[in-house]
Amino acid sequence: MKSSFPERTRDPSVSDSARKFPFSKSGILPNRFIEKKEGHMSEGQSLANSAAPAAALTPEEILQGKAEKKERLGPWLATAICGNDITSSCLYVSGIVIVYAQALAPLALLLAAGVLYLYRKIYTEVVEALPLDGGAYNALLNCTRKFDASFAACLTLLSYLATAVISAKTAAEYSKDLLPFLPTMETTAVILVLFAGLTIMGISDSAKVALAIFVLHLATLTLLVLWIAASSNLTSMWSLNLASFRQEGDWAKALFLGFSAAMLGVSGFESSANYVEKQRPGVFRLTLRNMWLAVTIFNPIIAVLALGMMPVPEIAAVKDDLVSRMGLMVGGHPLQTLIMVDAFLVLSGAVLTSYVGVSGLVHRMTLDQCFPQFLLKSTKRGSYPFIILGFLIPCLSILYLTRGEILSLAGVYTISFLGVMTFFGIGNILLKVNRPELKRTYRAGWVTTVLGVIATVVGIFGNLAINFMFLGYFAVYFIPAVLGGIAMYMRIPILKEILVRIDRGLSRFTTWRVKVEAKIAEITDIRAVVFVGLGTLERMLKAFNYLSRNEDFQNILIFRLYSEEDPNVELNIHRNLGILRELYPDMKIEYQARRGDFNPATVEALSQELEVPKNMMFMGSLTHTQPYSLQDLGGVRVIW
Repeated sequence: MKSSFPERTRDPSVSDSARKFPFSKSGILPNRFIEKKEGHMSEGQSLANSAAPAAALTPEEILQGKAEKKERLGPWLATAICGNDITSSCLYVSGIVIVYAQALAPLALLLAAGVLYLYRKIYTEVVEALPLDGGAYNALLNCTRKFDASFAACLTLLSYLATAVISAKTAAEYSKDLLPFLPTMETTAVILVLFAGLTIMGISDSAKVALAIFVLHLATLTLLVLWIAASSNLTSMWSLNLASFRQEGDWAKALFLGFSAAMLGVSGFESSANYVEKQRPGVFRLTLRNMWLAVTIFNPIIAVLALGMMPVPEIAAVKDDLVSRMGLMVGGHPLQTLIMVDAFLVLSGAVLTSYVGVSGLVHRMTLDQCFPQFLLKSTKRGSYPFIILGFLIPCLSILYLTRGEILSLAGVYTISFLGVMTFFGIGNILLKVNRPELKRTYRAGWVTTVLGVIATVVGIFGNLAINFMFLGYFAVYFIPAVLGGIAMYMRIPILKEILVRIDRGLSRFTTWRVKVEAKIAEITDIRAVVFVGLGTLERMLKAFNYLSRNEDFQNILIFRLYSEEDPNVELNIHRNLGILRELYPDMKIEYQARRGDFNPATVEALSQELEVPKNMMFMGSLTHTQPYSLQDLGGVRVIW
């Protein structure tokens, strides 16, 4: 594709084979290369100055930019997908918390809701500043090393894996109570396959199914609460349970363990961030609000009602089926049957949440060269069947390898989703420290962020105190996942080691060597584009230091868009390029400068012309003077 921009090539007087300095990549520059700081301007500011002056922006334009958006999910549809996961906990979490906190269970559940309130602010700042799929992985990827982000990705994938299998298995057990002839294992497999197919049909269709389930679930819980409130005398049993706790209970221990168990009721809150690109502008924060309201209202109320209907030992005996037992006590078999049907549907809806979340996360990671590129093949409806089927296979494998005994997955489920939330809080801290110039629509306070991280860490330790075996179960799944992630991250050294061993032991099979060398060359020859403004040495060193530490490619094009020619800026950039070529002799560094404005249309045109995916383009932080968002730029990565 021929460019419509006038092109300026790099200065031929700057030699690629210039004398090399004996410096390392972390190297210290000689004094003659140190720039004066007077008149310093950030790359984000310089890019902003090269663009047309920005008009006053509305909050929605600050959040998502001015580009036209395709039809996306509204607040109800977006909430339903993640809401089925988090509100399915209403069926069991109150009973579990009562076992440990007894009469303090409502307070423990309110404390968990308070932590969720903190994370509403934490998630809002990060996701609206970086409105791309990927959740905690995307947050860390834009603030720190790719290797660190991969740990959060492993935890997220394990969380979804455990959620899908546990939810499907529990839904199958409810269906067996309704239809005893149904085999549990086969029913679980059918649920996993059915919702995989629904996700492949597209997010719009699956969201409509999720919304129907979500509305039925909220209506069923509301009916149960109102029925109990209207027909039961709760005060006498409440007084008995409270008196028993006062005689025997340890308040501090009960509240600590009850709070830790109550954190099981917030699983799913992290899911909305993994399909934010499918949501309309401003919808993300509404999904967080809606999920928070649901668990804040229903979980404590169900605990209060249960303590007013049954003694604690009886609740402990039926903790996994507490809500259906409450329905049987006040409404007989018809209400119990309604609750069991609702439980089957909403737990199946949690399986859908896992598929949607995994699809968004793996798609994002594949664009970042973490997974094989064939996973990016999509249907006409915009779904990614290879990603979904690739997730279905391990779900079915774990189901049959464990023979349906999913106790080990409970440990993975508990630690992984709390770990994901903790990583998100850490990502928020890193965003504040490393990307202070990045434009935001909301800022969570330092106290909010630190308290949120501490609370989820306390939740992890509390759950280990409840059952220390969870750590062993978690390690069984987490270690192989991390090793797989490390293998992908270290694929170049691994391929080089393979090449050395082939040279030593199989030198006669030259075709093997050619294939491995071709693979290494294919990866390292991937072209990347780094957008600069004034091209200051400090900023360019930051960019190259990031690329050398986190990426494998060695073919880099420095690209500058300008509105007015400035010979001094060009001279300074060429001088800095000479320094970079000496510091990074293995890299092929080119330079182009063109007259034009930096905006999404320009980025799209350059991506087509240069045949460089937008995920292989890098830049400095956007500022509030630029009337577009990272989402408009299609995945251009912020690295300084």
